[in-house]
Amino acid sequence: MKVETIEEFLTYFDSIRGRTRRVAACIPADKVEWTPRPGSFTLGDLVRHIAATERWMVGENIQGRPSAYQGCGTELADGLDNVLAYLDTMHSQFLEILMSLSDEDLKRPCITPAGTELARWKWLRAMIEHEVPHRGQIYLLLGLLDVPTPPLYGLTSEQVRERSVQPD
Repeated sequence: MKVETIEEFLTYFDSIRGRTRRVAACIPADKVEWTPRPGSFTLGDLVRHIAATERWMVGENIQGRPSAYQGCGTELADGLDNVLAYLDTMHSQFLEILMSLSDEDLKRPCITPAGTELARWKWLRAMIEHEVPHRGQIYLLLGLLDVPTPPLYGLTSEQVRERSVQPD
């Protein structure tokens, strides 16, 4: 996907973030800092990581500044309500940054934390590619906890199967 306008990116990103936000809201308050093994991201870490990466890494880089990412620990937001508020606040700040750019700015390069020069639109696309697997981790961890989650695209696998025809 090539991103040519801010509006085009925002339309796509809004759908991505909406799905992430819906599954993050399913995290039980008493399981925010749960992880299946020590040293792995907790559910809260995953949400904070998505938020912090968006705002403090990509948001800074697309402004021509170095990453200011400081991790994803509980010092950023503790407790489910605060974690979800952090996600929303970082997203809002990121959108303000993005809206300050022109469509032409998307073609201009930025420097990633790895020192790679990359067109801003490609860095924005990479941010989405980063978010989606982390959202999948949230789904997986919630599945391990037997927490019901929303279907990604409106139907469950079972509902799609029920509505499908048999192949020839």
